[in-house]
Amino acid sequence: MQSVKNNCNFAALKKNRRDNMLVVQVKENESIEKALKKFKKKFERTGVMRELRDRKQFTKPSIKKRQQLIKARYKQSLNN
Repeated sequence: MQSVKNNCNFAALKKNRRDNMLVVQVKENESIEKALKKFKKKFERTGVMRELRDRKQFTKPSIKKRQQLIKARYKQSLNN
């Protein structure tokens, strides 16, 4: 019974990967460079690289909170 359960989880993971795949619509006469530029822009918006950089090193929740406060103060000073 456990092997069936593992297969179901694996199938769910496979499905999630397929749903998260980036798709770029390319027009008939569009150049490869333009399509690649669209892909890079779409990829950047997903935030995958940012998340990978964040996961490289663990930061304590207290430090995250402190960084958010510093950032908020800075943004507030720009508005005034």
